[in-house]
Amino acid sequence: MSFFKKIFSSDKKDQNLTEEAKQTLDKGLEKSKSSFFSKLSKAVAGKSKVDDEVLDNLEEILVSSDVGVNTTLKIIERIEKRVANDKYLGTDELNQILREEIAGLLSETNQGNETEFNVPKTGEPYVIMVVGVNGVGKTTTIGKLASQYKKAGYTVVLGAADTFRAAAIDQLQIWADRVGVPIVKQQMGSDPASVAFDTLESAVKQNADVVIIDTAGRLHNKVNLMNELTKVKRVMQKVVTNAPHDVMLVLDGSTGQNAFEQAKQFTAATEVTSLAVTKLDGTAKGGVVIGISDQFQIPVKYIGVGEGIDDLQVFNKIEFVDSFFK
Repeated sequence: MSFFKKIFSSDKKDQNLTEEAKQTLDKGLEKSKSSFFSKLSKAVAGKSKVDDEVLDNLEEILVSSDVGVNTTLKIIERIEKRVANDKYLGTDELNQILREEIAGLLSETNQGNETEFNVPKTGEPYVIMVVGVNGVGKTTTIGKLASQYKKAGYTVVLGAADTFRAAAIDQLQIWADRVGVPIVKQQMGSDPASVAFDTLESAVKQNADVVIIDTAGRLHNKVNLMNELTKVKRVMQKVVTNAPHDVMLVLDGSTGQNAFEQAKQFTAATEVTSLAVTKLDGTAKGGVVIGISDQFQIPVKYIGVGEGIDDLQVFNKIEFVDSFFK
């Protein structure tokens, strides 16, 4: 069995999302798929084989689908090798070839293999510090993440360290009440590091499994942001030695190339260890997940594929590509 058949075979027991999650993913990617395949069908209309013109058109489609220039060039290069090796490839095979090559590209990184919400056992609360600009769905993602972790049997504590906006504290309180998890907060304008410190102290006392810390979503001054996040990290480590275990950057998938730019800015300002890409259901720019996953070599851990509380999913690259090319 070839590598590509292997990764799409039905015996990938440990890689399967539930049927319900698959249906949610399929529905969430509908706009992206519809846009992509309508462009693809026009590109190959009247063509019987994959030639230079088809490849040029395909390159344009991938870039316009927000896969990103660098990732697009890698995909095109892979398909050119297939064309050279196989001598003749019909356009009716293009969908399958694309599916295989994109999956192959993503499989080169050891990420996107999860199917469930779980955290490593550390013997102390597992601390996730969430960063991202305002408006990307940061607080909503935290709320949905708390809900999923609670469902998975973890005890969760939220920390409202985005003290720059009163609305951010209020919104996180609403989510904490909705999910039924405790929240630690102070007044607007309080020191974010102080809130983070209090949150971790509270989590340790409660013997909590997971702590999720919200942080201010501004990028107007990268140096200030860097200093603030560094201080928050340093203060947290006084309570939990290796905190934060994960610095998660939330990106709005519907902004396409702007999401790439935000990823660049934040990875320059702080050490980002994972990504959550939101709002994929309302956009035709789902290809951005492929590009971001490939370009930044930072694991895309979660994707938002709907507005419901359960519509935040773990990102599984095989299921994602499988759904995209169904």
